[in-house]
Formats: sequence, structure tokens, C-alpha cells
Amino acid sequence: MKKAALHNLGCKVNAYETEAMQQMLEEAGYQIVPFQERADVYVINTCSVTNIADRKSRQMLHRARRRNPNAVIVAAGCYVQTAGQDIIMEGIADIVLGNNKKKNLISVLDAWYGCRMDAAKVNNSHTICDWEDCNDGCKEYEHLSMTRPAGHTRAFVKVQDGCNQFCSYCIIPYARGRVRSRKPQDVLAEIRALAAGGCQEVVLTGIHLSSYGLDEDPAQRTDLAALLAQVHEVDAIRRIRLGSLEPGIVTEEFAAALAGMPKVCPHFHLSLQSGSDSVLKRMNRRYTADAYALHCEILRRYFLDPAITTDVIVGFPGETEEEFEETVRFARRMRFSEMHIFKYSKRKGTKAAKMDGQIPESVKARRSAKLAAAAEEMARDYRERLVGAERTVLLEEPFVLDGKQYYTGFTEEYVKVAVESSYERTNSLAHGKIMGHLAGELYILVEF
Repeated sequence: MKKAALHNLGCKVNAYETEAMQQMLEEAGYQIVPFQERADVYVINTCSVTNIADRKSRQMLHRARRRNPNAVIVAAGCYVQTAGQDIIMEGIADIVLGNNKKKNLISVLDAWYGCRMDAAKVNNSHTICDWEDCNDGCKEYEHLSMTRPAGHTRAFVKVQDGCNQFCSYCIIPYARGRVRSRKPQDVLAEIRALAAGGCQEVVLTGIHLSSYGLDEDPAQRTDLAALLAQVHEVDAIRRIRLGSLEPGIVTEEFAAALAGMPKVCPHFHLSLQSGSDSVLKRMNRRYTADAYALHCEILRRYFLDPAITTDVIVGFPGETEEEFEETVRFARRMRFSEMHIFKYSKRKGTKAAKMDGQIPESVKARRSAKLAAAAEEMARDYRERLVGAERTVLLEEPFVLDGKQYYTGFTEEYVKVAVESSYERTNSLAHGKIMGHLAGELYILVEF
């Protein structure tokens, strides 16, 4: 039995694809081992969202080679799409799988081991190449799926790929191609299989989730709200979460539809990137700060104090101190429950990389630290507002503190809480009142 190890870099979509490839390997008879162990095959699902992600992707490929020089090294994913020729010419991977080609992993490995090179194109360095320019070549949704969750409680389900937005800082439309949506029947089949395996919570995710269905014929289109309504009918699924959304999808109609589905968690990630209109314009984000605020207000009309989280980029080219302070003030106005803060990373191939006014790293670090402090204050305030509230928690794993046994899980708003219990509670629901702070960001829930 050959041993295989996988390592994922990047977003939740990448994580889903890595889990799907792991299941493919298991079904083909491979033994899965941790990445730090010696294996016969190493699969690195790469990321290319920033220059740092590129560097990490290369580092992991080199690390796998050092771990076992005789292993088959597989490079897959977005870095392949942006730097595939470099990977091939340098010979840092034996197999190169682009986006929309991960489904071919087993057949390409078979070709490698069986020397059936008619199944793949081989270049002079004997690297097996199964990739293409995703920007032009990826027209169909790649059919990957899972029949069992990697964990016992929550599963990510990819329903969409690609992006048509072309934000000025982002390489992903070039690495992932145009919007492609998964058929509703395929989504439901996977979710039913996951539910049968014991999964109680699913997170629908995609590269640009808000675009789900927009590539279909308008007369036959299933949009995201309609897909959610179908997922909501799967009995064994108790909770539904959504991945990152564009703010524009949140209309009165959309919010009302979701509010009518009790399984949909009041936890929404709306990408912001900047609270300054002038920076948003340079980013090609296609909305203003006030428009973004309106979408948050709509959610708060239909859901009682929902968790609204976001992403922000600091140090975008030309960002002045006043523009940055606009972002800080706007973030406080929005009262986010959590913020993911990124220092702008110059990305070759994007419009922003050629813009004047590139910001020094020291300035980015100072601004990032200031916004992070505000974010932590808002997150703490949000968690404190839940003290005294009744909540249902999906318990996930044991936790010991001061000699006491607890099980931790998340509320519908994705606030982490603990329930004291001396017996096995993994993947069970607990209902009670949040009584106060326990440790770190963890709160205590006392069951009724």
C-alpha cells in the first residue's frame, strides 16, 4: 500500500478540494499519512492569492522533495495556473495539475507509475502536465465530491468556482477562470451523503459564492437563495452557513428568504476591503461604503444581532492616512463581530501592481496593528452581548481546564463556547444559557 500525504494552502475552496482529493486517494487504496511523515506521494494544493502564498507554495513543494527525494510530488491548484511553466522548467514537481484537473489525480498517478504516458502530455523533464490556462480553458464546473466529512460535525461544500469581478488587486479570476456553478442536484446529493455520514452542519462555499447560478440560462436559473431553500429540506442537516458574500447580494428579498429558513445561521461574511470610497474605486469594488452599510442594515432588520464579519486590506496603493482612518471609523460604525485584516501584497499580473503610491511595509504594519486592535475590541463586545442569551451549540471536541472536562462548539453566530460534561458529547447539540467568560475567547454555556 502506497502512502500519500496532502497539504492545503489558501481558502476554504482549496480545503474542500484537498479533502476531496484525499478521499479519492483513499478509495484508490492509498494510506493517508500526515504531511510531516515520509510518504510515496505528496499532494500540495497551492495558493496564489498573494506573493507570500506563492512563496509558501514553493516552500511546501521543496519541503516534500526533501522529506522523500524518491516520492512523487504533485503540485495542484492556483499557483500552477499562475506559474505552471516555472514549476515545469525547474522540475520542482513531478505532476502538475491545474484547476479543473484535480479530478484526474488518480488517473495521472496511474500513468506515472504505469508509464502509460499516452494518458498525459509529458515534457522533456518528464513532468506529467495536466493543466491549462484556466482563464480561457475552464468552461465547466469540475466534478469533485465527498461522501463523508473530514470532521464529524461540519463540512464545507463547494458549489461554485471562478470569478468575473476583476478587482484590481486580485489574481484569482486569472487562476480560477470565469464563474461556473455546480448543478443543484449534485450539491444535494453530496449533502445527503454527508448527512448520512453523521454531518449536521454544512458551509456552502465558492470562489465568488454570490455569483452562484449567474452562468445559467435566466429562464432555468437556480440562484443562491433558491439553492439554500433546497438544502434546507435535507432533514438530517441541522445548520447551514454561507461562505464569503459580496455585499450587493443582500437585498430585502434575499434577507427575507434566509430569515424564513431556521437552519440558516445568523453569521454572514460580507467582504469590505476598505471603508474609503476613493480606495474602493481604485480597487474596482463597485460599491460605496454607504451602500455596504445599507446591506448590513438589511441583515440586522431580519436577524437579531447577527454576526457580521469581513475582510479588510490595509496599505492599498495610494492609501493616505485619512483614507485609512476612514476605514477605521467605518469598521467601528459597522460593529463587526470579526475582521480578517490583510496587508496589501503586490501581485504581479494585476492592475494594482502597476499603480503609483506603493505603501512601505512599515506603514502597512502600523495600520494593520491599529485596525486589529479595533477589531479585537469589537469582537469582544459582540461576544459579551451574548452573555445571558439562550443558545444551541453543536459540540465538537473535548477540552480540559483546571481539571474539569468540557466539550467546545460554536453558537449559530460562530462564537465558541464550552459545556461542562464528563461523558462523550462530540457531534451533539446542547441548549442552554451563556453565563460568562471562561478562558481566552471561550465562553461557558450552562445547559437547561
